[in-house]
Amino acid sequence: MRIRGLLLCAALLALSATSASATMRIAEDRGGQIGHYLQTFAQVRSSGERVVIDGNCLSACTLVLGLVPRSRVCATPRARFGFHAAWMPDSDGRPVTSPMGTQALWNIYPAHVRRWISRHGGLSRKMIYLQGRDLDGIVASCDQPTQRVQTRSVRGYASRPLRDERASAASDRR
Repeated sequence: MRIRGLLLCAALLALSATSASATMRIAEDRGGQIGHYLQTFAQVRSSGERVVIDGNCLSACTLVLGLVPRSRVCATPRARFGFHAAWMPDSDGRPVTSPMGTQALWNIYPAHVRRWISRHGGLSRKMIYLQGRDLDGIVASCDQPTQRVQTRSVRGYASRPLRDERASAASDRR
C-alpha cells in the first residue's frame, strides 16, 4: 500500500512539472514545410520552453530565430543555421523559388538576422551558413547545461523519443 502511494505521488509530481522547465534540443533538423514550423515554434513560444541548437538547424528550422524569444534560444559550439529562399515543387516535382514564401521567411526573421543574411548574399537557392563567431552575435551561447533536455525533431513525423540529457549524452558516446 505504501509503495502504491509513493508511485501515485511520483506520478502526480511528474504531471505537475511545467513545460517552462523543459528544453527542446535541435541537433539535426533539415527543415521542411514552413507551416509546420510556424505552428511548432508558436507552441514552443507559448509554452515557455527553451531551445538549444546543438547541430544543424536548416531551412524552415531557422524560423526559431524569429518565433521564439531571443532570451530562450541558445547555441552550442556545434550549432549551425542554414538559410535559403523558400521553394515549392513545380508540376514535375522540381524546386521553384517561391517569392511569397521567401518574403514570409524574411518578415519573420528579426532585424539582426536579416542584416546577417543580407551581408552574406541574401536568401537565394544557395544555402548560406551561420555558425562560429558570426553566430555568437546572433544567438546566446549555452553556457550551462540545462537540467532536463528533450531531444525532438520539429517535424512530427520524424520525431525521436523524448529523453533526458544524461541519457542522450550516454548514447552519443557509444
